Amino acid sequence: MSSAILITVSGEDKPGVSVSLLEILAACDAPILDIGQAVIHQTLSLGILTQAPPRANWTHIEHELTACAHGLGLKIKFATVAPPDYAHWVGEQGKDRHIITLLGRIVNARHLAGLTRVIFEQGLNINVITRLSGRIPLDGTPPPAMACVEFSVRGTPKDATAMRAAFLALAHELGVDIAFQVDDVYRRNRRLVALDMDSTLISVEVIDELAKAAGVGEKVAAITEAAMRGELDFKESLRRRVALLEGLDERRLGEIAARLPLTEGAERLIGTLKRLGFKIAIVSGGFTYFGRTLQERLGIDYLFANELEITGGKLTGRVAGEIVGAQEKAELLAALAARERINIAQIVAVGDGANDLPMLAAAGLGIAFRAKPLVRESARSVLSTVGLDGILYLLGVRDREALGPD
Repeated sequence: MSSAILITVSGEDKPGVSVSLLEILAACDAPILDIGQAVIHQTLSLGILTQAPPRANWTHIEHELTACAHGLGLKIKFATVAPPDYAHWVGEQGKDRHIITLLGRIVNARHLAGLTRVIFEQGLNINVITRLSGRIPLDGTPPPAMACVEFSVRGTPKDATAMRAAFLALAHELGVDIAFQVDDVYRRNRRLVALDMDSTLISVEVIDELAKAAGVGEKVAAITEAAMRGELDFKESLRRRVALLEGLDERRLGEIAARLPLTEGAERLIGTLKRLGFKIAIVSGGFTYFGRTLQERLGIDYLFANELEITGGKLTGRVAGEIVGAQEKAELLAALAARERINIAQIVAVGDGANDLPMLAAAGLGIAFRAKPLVRESARSVLSTVGLDGILYLLGVRDREALGPD
């Protein structure tokens, strides 16, 4: 077995570099074992791994490549890769691959240094680093609202639990978000996003707004917080809260529905996803009365929530039918996957409360969004510093591919 040869080319990027070099290799039928290129601020870095064909005059080919590169104003280097080293490199192709996404209002060297330190300590190797957010102007023009850098890494973490704890601690310390995903075929083919409604798709808890209208705000808010922290069973807490709303006029519901505040980035997220062919679902422990308003406003495909019982234009203080609780949310994801004929791993689920945890665990990508501490500690991915449109980065969508700001 002959040695492989790594050709490295660097310098000012210009049209025709790749074709000029590859035509020289093509003339001697050189196999291409690997190839990669990156351009940062018009500076090219091109790597070609090849093997000198039998009977080929490699010295002559090397001289041709060198002359071509120098003629283009580029530097070129050649390195021999011994057969054992090449065999080791080939053997690594079966290792696990993951995507680590760093995002926040800004991303600077301190953020990147902290993240890469954890990656190094966990024995992972970085293959590719990609900026997904837009370029930053230096002339005083406002920068993009978010910044994001994506890392493609290879290997198995030494301690996945310790790594996740380190990511959470680093994110809290630096005011950024760090998401860790398995890089598999499902990650590259998400098809449906299921969103909790209250404090996720919208920035309020509707039942708290209803409670204020009914004059029982403090009582309901206390029960809501306990439920979201996981201190109360969701279904029982919902029954208690709804019971306090007995007698509230239905007209007040319409007034509240008309002024529901969308969470930052919601319209950009959903608009971009719809343009990319995603289906969108609301899977909520809230109420269909308000979910329908959002469904019509945003063009959402599916709505699953609880039905407030109304008689004679007044709330009865009861929920009609079966309550959509934590387990039901997870079951609804499975039903959606079957209906859309996709794998549940192709679903992204987003929520903030303890009743969302089974849904987040069942989805291929579960995201705790501006979530309670219990949920942040339990979910696989956490977004706390940016808007809902930060989810686009976790799907690998670049700024230039998304819709403009809300």
